[in-house]
Amino acid sequence: MATLFIADLHLSTDEPAITAGFLRFLAGDARNADALYILGDLFEVWIGDDEPSALHRDIASALRTLTDAGVPCYFIHGNRDFLLGRRFARASGMQLLAEECVLDIDGRRVLIMHGDTLCTDDAGYQAFRARVHTPWIQRAFLTLPLFIRRRIAARMRAHSKATNSSKSMDIMDVNAKAVLQAFTRHRVQWLIHGHTHRPAIHELNANGAPAWRAVLGAWHTEGSMIKVSADGVELIAFPF
Repeated sequence: MATLFIADLHLSTDEPAITAGFLRFLAGDARNADALYILGDLFEVWIGDDEPSALHRDIASALRTLTDAGVPCYFIHGNRDFLLGRRFARASGMQLLAEECVLDIDGRRVLIMHGDTLCTDDAGYQAFRARVHTPWIQRAFLTLPLFIRRRIAARMRAHSKATNSSKSMDIMDVNAKAVLQAFTRHRVQWLIHGHTHRPAIHELNANGAPAWRAVLGAWHTEGSMIKVSADGVELIAFPF
């Protein structure tokens, strides 16, 4: 048995192959796991739990089937679905976690997060993130009619694409100092995150000992998961 981690599926009605692949994953590999952790950006966009969507209902149903089968599922918000709330969590059976969480798995102390807070060189994004995570702004947004929320989300996504196209790849990657601070803050030797879409396991030194940062890949053309067991930590790519 093993604990599985995934992130950055960006599910949407525009990418049915990814949705189909995720549903197969939930019915297959995930059913044999000790637990499943989704580290953000499960959905491409989330404007509120009250949005009527067949995609959302199908995903909630599939996750509920998994949790009802005895596999606990945990969720950390990403930068695309940070408004996903308790209503969807109840429907899906997922448990919502804080943005940074430490786990003890098979003798390893593991820090998990989405990963966007590590990209501190991107000052523009971090300023935007701080604004949209302000509680009163979120509450005000969720009171707007759905059609207005959809327009705002579409406008913000278009702006993000235009802005990111002019940024260097280095700026959008993690900052080494921020990574070490996270290791020190939580006194861990393992970190698992997503967000950057750069799957790899990096070895470094933290807290005076060897440490590892495992990065999940995005589900663009294939699935990506990290498997943690007594035998080790594996980064696995697999076809949809």
